[in-house]
Amino acid sequence: MTDHQPLRLLEYVWTVFGLYWLAVARGGKATQIGESPFYRLLRLAILVITFTLLFSDRTAAGFLARRFIPQLPAIAYAGFLATLVGLAIAVWARIHLGQYWSDKIVLKVDHQLIRTGPYAYMRHPIYSGVLVGVAGTALVLGEWRGLLAFVIMLTNYWVKAEREERILSARFGQEFYDHQQRAGFLFPRFHA
Repeated sequence: MTDHQPLRLLEYVWTVFGLYWLAVARGGKATQIGESPFYRLLRLAILVITFTLLFSDRTAAGFLARRFIPQLPAIAYAGFLATLVGLAIAVWARIHLGQYWSDKIVLKVDHQLIRTGPYAYMRHPIYSGVLVGVAGTALVLGEWRGLLAFVIMLTNYWVKAEREERILSARFGQEFYDHQQRAGFLFPRFHA
């Protein structure tokens, strides 16, 4: 593989992931409690900024174009693999969430607290998976703009997850508190 080939392949991987995400977004239960459309637009803007930083050569300017890690094939392959693993975790989590999934912070009608699959270990495995994917892509890119993209997504998902936690805590009370004790926030918590 050439130096840029893993990054070009990741463009396709992320595109397929995005198309899958759009395809499965339809359906699901009706929303009971939702958020302002402003937050959805803000998160879409954050996605555009993140992926522009990762894949557009126009963002390779100044210190953002400098490498933070040596350009070695082993690092690129490790980043590529991390991206695939992260996106697989996100898809696995999306499948387990089923009809309760939404790209917005919502509670669905008859909402259930999901604690199976990756949700047995992490409370926000979709975010975790995407973050691992972005971190892997940043490794393949190897430039500071990749790390900036990761920090932007981490901040976005941290804030979004905190807001979701408040809603879930209010809705599920002790049940959600017990889940918090067993499952990690963005990192897995393994238990016996």
